[in-house]
Amino acid sequence: MTSSDKTKRVMIWSARFFILWMTLGCQLTLAYADDGYRLWMRYDPIPNPARLSQCRNTFTALLIAPGSPAEEAIKNELMKGIGGLTQGAIPLVNSVDRDGVLLVGTPQNSPLIASLPWAKEIDALGPEGYSIRSMKMNGHAVTVVASAGKPGELYGSFDLLRRIQTGLPVTDLAISEQPKLKLRLLNHWDNLNGKIPNGYAGKSIWTWSPAPLDESRVRDYARANASIGINGTVLNDVNANKSYLDAKNLKRAAEIANILRPYGIRVYLCAKFSAPVVLGGLNTADPLNPNVIAYWKNKADEIYALIPDFGGLLVKANSEGQPGPLTYGRTHAEGANLLGNALAPHGGIVMWRTFVYDKRGGGREGDRTAQAYDQLHGFDGQFAPNVMLQVKNGPIDFQPREPFNPLFGAMPKTPLMGEVQIVQEYTGEGKMLVYLGTLWKEFLQADTFAQGPGSTVAKVLEGKLSPKKLTGMAGVANVSDIRNWCEHPFAQANWYAFGRLAWNPELGAEEVAREWVRMTLTSDAGTEQKIVKIMMESHEALVSYETPIGLTHLIGSPSHYVPKPSSRLLYHCADNIGLGFDRTRTGSSGVNVYQPGARDLFANLKTCPENLLLWFHHVPWDQRMASGKTMWDELCLRYQSGVNWVRQTRKVWEGFSGTLDPEQQRLVAQLLAVQETDAEHWRNVCLTYFHTFSKRPYPDQVEVLPETGP
Repeated sequence: MTSSDKTKRVMIWSARFFILWMTLGCQLTLAYADDGYRLWMRYDPIPNPARLSQCRNTFTALLIAPGSPAEEAIKNELMKGIGGLTQGAIPLVNSVDRDGVLLVGTPQNSPLIASLPWAKEIDALGPEGYSIRSMKMNGHAVTVVASAGKPGELYGSFDLLRRIQTGLPVTDLAISEQPKLKLRLLNHWDNLNGKIPNGYAGKSIWTWSPAPLDESRVRDYARANASIGINGTVLNDVNANKSYLDAKNLKRAAEIANILRPYGIRVYLCAKFSAPVVLGGLNTADPLNPNVIAYWKNKADEIYALIPDFGGLLVKANSEGQPGPLTYGRTHAEGANLLGNALAPHGGIVMWRTFVYDKRGGGREGDRTAQAYDQLHGFDGQFAPNVMLQVKNGPIDFQPREPFNPLFGAMPKTPLMGEVQIVQEYTGEGKMLVYLGTLWKEFLQADTFAQGPGSTVAKVLEGKLSPKKLTGMAGVANVSDIRNWCEHPFAQANWYAFGRLAWNPELGAEEVAREWVRMTLTSDAGTEQKIVKIMMESHEALVSYETPIGLTHLIGSPSHYVPKPSSRLLYHCADNIGLGFDRTRTGSSGVNVYQPGARDLFANLKTCPENLLLWFHHVPWDQRMASGKTMWDELCLRYQSGVNWVRQTRKVWEGFSGTLDPEQQRLVAQLLAVQETDAEHWRNVCLTYFHTFSKRPYPDQVEVLPETGP
């Protein structure tokens, strides 16, 4: 072989090697890049060798009763999850014949579980509760996931997978869990055309006839919800289209229900109160009219014939132009009970929203915050047993910060369902990194003083202050059809946090954030610690650059994203004297809707929490704050601190380059750049506007530009 031939051969092999290297490199890059579709159910191999070996030895085979769709869903999830995490297939077995068998079942479908000495304890946990135990069976080490019902089997299996993913112990287990709230629902504000009002990602994952349904995506949606304990889905917008209740769309709702059912998720629909007129051809929707009563009874029969386990109806009535019982001179109780009576024979419920922003039926002049209280609290105890009032966390509308809704302390005889917003309508939409777990914990831990100190919202929801057969929490969903479901990667964390806190409102926001980070972003302890810190600070930072010290509703319409304080004077009441809405006896007296302990706390300028000060008080510009600074200086510095936080977070996040999935790191970095610009805009618009009233100089630390904004 000549030297020329050798050179050519070397060149050919070099080219082949280069192509192979590039191909493998691209494949590795694609394998490493995460598009976000898997959410927190990534099931990537356990990176720690010792932990990997332990899990392989602990879970060597799966024993589960075959047959039902629910058991098939559990089997598939465990085989996929444990197989992915331990890098090996987990076989199915029919008996405990080795160490490491994972036994999953109920006393009804598994003789082995029925024979356990703690079988009665399993029954006591209910159909959604579960027990996970490490034990000896036939001389072999096994792990048992047992429940009295199929939903509990599913939740226990996901709990076990979560423990493997997050590095928690998988041996010597003795765990008993049951949900603290009976109903844990997502509310989708989706329309028939696929558009989602106040949705900041893609279009609806539901499609309505004649378009085909994406069954695979709906199934993955069900898996994600079941993994965090969500057991119900409201399919459509609260501003309900009449057509959701027609025969064609009820059939599609039944198709969706069939996919969700194995995952313990029931389907609900929003109903238009005027359906008897706009769909049924009647000339009235009066809840006491016999023909209207018959219409809803027949409609309930029609729905349950198609969906036997249909959950019930969610209703928005006499709010923002929606019709309701007040339209016919009736009460909210009479309207809700009309539907409750129609659903009761089938076991369905009615969730009656208390967002009653309407000119009829009460409300204090100039103070919207008292309207729901004034319209509804007098009917406590008059609602049908299967009617719940669905109450927003605050008295206005999902603001960055609000006090708790006063109805939570005012209706001891009525089941109340808390409503929070997962989609970030007023908290940064799909552009800002804002972890809402801390906001929801603030809401859940708020003291209503309904039965003295310690009467928290969480205790009201759980029925601890007065026992309730119906308890629950609803979250307005941020789910869409785009690849990563929620647009902003950290918006997934809010979906996750809602499910975990609805299952157990006593969980800590930091604990939940840590779970999500470990399952979704990284297993590196140092990186995890920094990301969790960012998440825990993010909501307070948003409040600082948008609505600090208790300000509210400075946001423009219709986008609900840009600042426009000049159009919101009614909410902040800025003048030459000071800033804030006086809800004490010298103002609207809106503070009187709270129970005496909370009322006295909020009404006193000295005891009112500073983060709600301007919500309840009109405070002079030169009033001294806890820091010793004047209110004006404190306000300015809060706005600046929010901007500073975003800048610092950008620097920290850039430091994760090479330690996080590159796609996720890049996308969040881009969004943080947008967030910094928009935080600066909020600071500049708000402070330059308020400066026209205060006429005080800006503190030296504040970088204010002379801009007025939209």
